[in-house]
Amino acid sequence: MSAIPTRDRVSPEKASSITPQRRPDWIKVRAPSGETYEKLQTLMRAKSLHTVCEEAMCPNMGECWNSGTATFLMMGDVCTRSCVFCDIKHGRPNAMDWPEPERVAQAVKSMDLKHAVITSVNRDERKDGGAPIFAMVIRRIRQIHAGCSIEVLIPDFKGSLEALKIVMDARPEILNHNVETVPRLFKTIQPQDSYEWAAATLSNAKKLAPDVLTKSGIMVGLGEELEEVKAVMRDQRSWGVDILTVGQYLQPSKKHYPISRYYSMQEFTELREYGYSIGFKWVECNPLVRSSYHAYEQVRALSVVHRQLYGEEAMKGYRPVGGQLPVVNQ
Repeated sequence: MSAIPTRDRVSPEKASSITPQRRPDWIKVRAPSGETYEKLQTLMRAKSLHTVCEEAMCPNMGECWNSGTATFLMMGDVCTRSCVFCDIKHGRPNAMDWPEPERVAQAVKSMDLKHAVITSVNRDERKDGGAPIFAMVIRRIRQIHAGCSIEVLIPDFKGSLEALKIVMDARPEILNHNVETVPRLFKTIQPQDSYEWAAATLSNAKKLAPDVLTKSGIMVGLGEELEEVKAVMRDQRSWGVDILTVGQYLQPSKKHYPISRYYSMQEFTELREYGYSIGFKWVECNPLVRSSYHAYEQVRALSVVHRQLYGEEAMKGYRPVGGQLPVVNQ
């Protein structure tokens, strides 16, 4: 593990030999802007907080922030893993910041967010992977900013059931863990990750808390075949995943893994339709889709937990595919 954190994933020699592909006309990334965006950015810096929106250069950052959704990156901004697509720094992390959940919760309240997404770097030096931090921030947000829905985008905790249970006991509206790519490419794309750990995380989350929505995402354009993507989608459904996101991989810099190819809009439509045909409750499938895209709408249409917490009024105006609200067990 690098003692000096770095964003680089490809050696300088290899990076200089890669010719970037021209983006197709259907992929247009807008620079984030707007009064709300600028206000939130200032607040983040004042509270010494990080967002994955900024760290991962999300193409939807301006749209999400202006609509009342933000994704907080907790446990520092240095990850113990070195996934080749990721723009978050890799190296030896600093000590855990235990007051951080309070600062994040206060920021959520100050920003008057409708939906907060909590994610983190991997903290493989800890047996629990930092799971208590997730539970702390879920509970604190609910204490001081009731009505805000909460999604946690968690690491795999190396498949640990004990660590996962700490998070699930706090009952977020959505538990998200991204598979990212197909099994054949795991060791190339995510060398410290395991498809089996992803499977354990998602299937055990549903077993531990059946009413919590589970979500998982796939990036395309890393060298996989379309039929391999569909096979992963079938696996995700078999693990009980409710919500699927599929987006195009966009290379953060020349020092990251090169794009294999750009998927056409027709291929995204095919994957969306296939996702619904095999039983996903919600499918976001578009070149610029990222994990938390339209997450606010997903919760209001589908979440039993949110309905239990805040009643029928909280779900008003939103309907899932098929038009039926979730049934709450009394």
